[in-house]
Order: sequence, then structure tokens, then C-alpha cells
Amino acid sequence: MRKLLLLSIIVLVGLTFIARLFYLQVYTSKTYDFKDDNAIRKVFYYPKRGYVYDRNGKLLVANQPSYDVMVIPREVESLDTLEFCSLLKITKEDFIKKYDRAYTYSPRLPSPFVPQLSKKDYAVLQEKMWKYKGFYIQKRSLRDYQTTIGANVLGYIAEVNQGEIDKDPYYQMGDLIGKQGIETSYEKELRGEKGIKYIQKDRFNRDIGPFQDGKEDIIPTPGKDITVSIDAELQAYGELLMQNKVGGIVAIEPSSGEILSLVSAPSYNPNLLVGRERSRNYTKLYNDSIHLPLIDKGLLRMHEPGSPFKALVALTALQENVVDERFTVRCTGAYNYGGRRSMGCHCGTGTRNIFNGISESCNSYFATLYRKTIDKYDDASHAMDVWSSHIKSFGLGDYLGYDLTIGKKGNIPDGAYYDRMYPDFRWRATTNISNSIGQGEVLVTPIQLANMMAAIANRGYYYTPHIIKSIEGQPIDKKYTTKHETTIDKQHFEPVIQGLFDVYDKPDGTAHFLQVPDIEICGKTGTAENFTIIDGVKTQLTDHSIFVAFAPKENPKIALAILVENGYFGARFAGRIASLMIEKYLKGNITRTDLERWVMSYTLEHEYDKPTSGKPFKINANSGLMTVEEYERRKKAENDITQTDLQ
Repeated sequence: MRKLLLLSIIVLVGLTFIARLFYLQVYTSKTYDFKDDNAIRKVFYYPKRGYVYDRNGKLLVANQPSYDVMVIPREVESLDTLEFCSLLKITKEDFIKKYDRAYTYSPRLPSPFVPQLSKKDYAVLQEKMWKYKGFYIQKRSLRDYQTTIGANVLGYIAEVNQGEIDKDPYYQMGDLIGKQGIETSYEKELRGEKGIKYIQKDRFNRDIGPFQDGKEDIIPTPGKDITVSIDAELQAYGELLMQNKVGGIVAIEPSSGEILSLVSAPSYNPNLLVGRERSRNYTKLYNDSIHLPLIDKGLLRMHEPGSPFKALVALTALQENVVDERFTVRCTGAYNYGGRRSMGCHCGTGTRNIFNGISESCNSYFATLYRKTIDKYDDASHAMDVWSSHIKSFGLGDYLGYDLTIGKKGNIPDGAYYDRMYPDFRWRATTNISNSIGQGEVLVTPIQLANMMAAIANRGYYYTPHIIKSIEGQPIDKKYTTKHETTIDKQHFEPVIQGLFDVYDKPDGTAHFLQVPDIEICGKTGTAENFTIIDGVKTQLTDHSIFVAFAPKENPKIALAILVENGYFGARFAGRIASLMIEKYLKGNITRTDLERWVMSYTLEHEYDKPTSGKPFKINANSGLMTVEEYERRKKAENDITQTDLQ
């Protein structure tokens, strides 16, 4: 019996081993894959990155040759370190740091050791590379910017980080990837596909020739050329007008949603972020905490819209049938509500309707419209939901879905927002009456304002703003050709558009002095209050200048929004720039040279350098030091601010 039990155990164990071996060899064994063979070395061939053209076919971004010194740590042999460092123009400490970094990444895989050699350095080094085992030179392309404009739009390329490698196995250490602008948005189209050459090695780890005579090699696929919607001349002109100012310009073609210009000021030459000086230049730009040149002001600056928002307040009131275009309000210079509270108005006294209410920017008129809209419903929270839904249908209060990778959603409050804000208080229209003039809790970005004007210009619809116009060999995403309807009926747009036209056309219009010959412009001035926290106290600074417009009035070709930070009043800086941008795009030349001279002559650098106390500060290198109070006195005496400017 014991012998039988022992025999059974032995047979059972043997069968178990046989079954396991059978399973491993038949069901789980992998076929030989030469790609995983350590005796085969892979050499990558990087494709030509796609070119970038503007909407008129002007070449903006091309390529230039670059040479990277690569290292395979396991194959490095003894070498004259000082000589090698001298050739590479690095220190011995840099050599050790770079080698350790490469070894940590992988002892057997190639890593970039010194990237982006110049042609001159490459020519000197190439002749001596045979002396440095484990090192070799790899050719690739760097960007060659054919322009000095549009850095925020074009973006740049730089080495991938570990997070990007983990996210996409296509990339390896040392690869380049788009980091901003269209280089990021259209990375897959622009980059192409890497080619691979397989090299056979012998048992001494020496290269002996192509694996299988190169039959398994992969030819690189070049990236696709793309055409962006930007008009290079308009972009350059916008950047010129924004010199010595901080802010943004967003111009859109209403009929397509194509972005014609996306200016962020101050900007920088995109060529600064190419080559071995890229890292140093990037650090300088990044550390500029005053002007923030790496922040796209047209996409990321979030602020109160001010008076341009009044157009939507009027459209919502018309849609909700609480007023019509014949409705009037008697303005006494202020809107009184809630007992002793009042909202000031700069339009003067008189009777206002929708036309001169818009053209003269009457706060009393729009406060009345807003209050009627909210008071239409017994439940204020539901009323705010209705109001908010109308406003959001213009693309405000959410990400627009454009094809650039950065942005902010802004804020359009609804009923739940105020229920949370006032949990123990029965709030109503007078609680948040400042929404009626684009203040309070309403926040927008310049691109949202430009899109809002495109929707108004189209009489009730818009296309998602986008920077792409065409891609070589493939269509653009359908979402950029899909029409988005607002909740406002088409007939309600005509009186509002007439009011926006009167802003320019009527003598009392807040932009009457900004008219351009032979162009019917519809626009709206705006001022955004500017606050900051100083020593824990909310402090008001110089207001931002805002202007929105579209032109021509019929069959509009351009809609835009201008933000000039610390620019005082809407018509003062932003309004002038808007008129010039419109004339430049529609005519190709400037007749309002007086506006151009004014904009080019005035700087706002003193505002950005100015502290918020009476301490001394510099106006410019030659003006010496003066206090804020002295600056305000001189400004009042010297500046020719007209009453129209102040609207």
C-alpha cells in the first residue's frame, strides 16, 4: 500500500511538471522577435517635421539641420575626457552629470548627451568621433522660424519629459515634442513617423552590418504641412500696435470661426527657443513676472467684460419679451435701487432706448433690462438659470473647444451659484445688479468676447474658433465646421447691431472719434475694473481698456476683442487699436494715421512699473524718479483725454 502511494505521488508530480512545460512551450511561449534581440542595435531616423504656412501661403516655420551627440553608456570605453569636453564645449562636471543621467535612463539604450550642435561644431567633431567608443552623432531637424511674430501661436519644440514618455511609447528620451501653440495641438500631424535602421552586432558587441541586408528597416514618414488661419501681416501689425503694452488681441472671421490674429503682448522672437540657448532663454522669459511673455493673454486673461456685455443683456431681455426696441428709460445720471443704493452712470441725463442706450453706454438702461428679466419669474434662482442659459449660448462660461491647448472657462453665474453664495438670504435681481453692466461675478476671456461678437455679427450663430485652416492630405475636424446656434431669435439682433453701429456713427457714440472712412463698424467700448490684494486688502488699480467690434455691418469679415491692461478706458487704447486692426485687414493700408501715431507714441510701461503706494518709481530711463501722486498730476496736465475717451 505504501509503495503504491509513493508511486502515485511520483507519477502525479511528473505529470504536473510535464503539463506545466507543455503549457509554457505551446501556449505562452513567444515567437522570436528580432526587435528584442540585444545583438541588434536600433538607429532612429527622424522625419522632416511638417512646415507651417499662414492663410495666404506665407511660410512661417521650416526646418534646419541639427546634430545630437548620443551615448550608449554600456559601450563607452576609456577616453581623453578633457579633449572630448573641449570639443563639446562643456566642463568635466557637465560630462559626469550627463553620463550619469544617461546611465540612469538605460545602460544599453542610446540617450542624448549633447543635443543640437551647430554645423561648425559638428564638422570639427565628426572627424574625431572614432576615438570615442559608445558615442555617435545623430542628425535631426530643428525648427527654423521664418518670422519673428506669433510666438504664442506657433509654439516651440523641446525634449520630452518622463511623463510624456510614459504617456506615449512613440517617444524616447531625447526626442523632441511640441510644447505650446500649434506645435502641441498638431504634434501628431507635424511630427511624422520615425524611421528605424537595424544594425547586427557580433559577440564582441561590434557592428557588422545591416540586419538581414536592411529588409526590416523602416523608412521615416515626413510630417504633414499645415496651413493656419492666421494672417501674418495682421498679426505683425497687431504686435506692433501692442508694443510697450500688456494685453491681447483676438480677431475671428465670423463666417468660418477661423482665428485671423491672436496677439499676446509682450511677445518674443520664436527663434529664441531654438538651439542650445533655448533653455537659458526660456528661463529668462519664465522669470519675467511683470510682463509674463509666456502667458497667452488672449486665451488666459480672465476679467470682467464691462460694457461690451451689455449687448447680451439687451438680447436676453428682448428674447424674454420683457422689453422691445421702443422701451425707454429716463436716466438721471444714476440708477437707484434697494433704498439708498445707486449705480452711477456716465452718459448724462435723458431718455434712453436700446439704440442710444448702447451707443452712449447707459448703465441705468441696462440695469433696468436686467432687473426686468430676472423679475419676470417668481423664483429668482430659476430666473438666473434662464438668464445664464441665454448668455452661455454665446460660448461664455465654458471652454470654447478651440484647437489650442490652453484656456480658461470664465464664469457666468446661475441660480445655484447665488444659492451657494447667499444660503441664508433671499437674494433677487438687485443683489447682483452689477451683472447688468458686465461686472459682479461675470468673468470672460478675450477670445470669448471675440467669439461673442462673431455670433452677434452672424445674427445668432458661431463656429468654434480654430487656428487650423488645412492639413496636407486630410480634412480638418468636423467640429470646426459645425454651426452653433444661440438661444436668441434672429429678429432680436437687428436693434442691438444698430446700437453697436451707433457707437461709431452717432455724435454721442462712445467711439465716434474712432470712425474709419468707408467702413461701417459696429463696436462697444468697455472698462474692466482691476483689483489686487495688497497686505491682505483688496485694492483697486488702474482699469483695463476693452473694446469689441465687427465689420462691415453687413456681411461681416472680421470680429475682434482687444484687451489692454491698465489702459484706462475702452476707447483710449483698445478702441484705437480695434479701428486700426479692422482697417488693416479690410483695406490693407491705414488712412487713420492719426490713430496710429497716437497708439505708437504712448506707452504704458509706467503703469506696469508703478507701485500701489506713494513710493518713488521710474517712468523711464531718462525721467528720473517720481511718486505716484506726482505722476497722476503730470498725467492730468499733459494728457488730452476727451469726454468721449472717458466713456
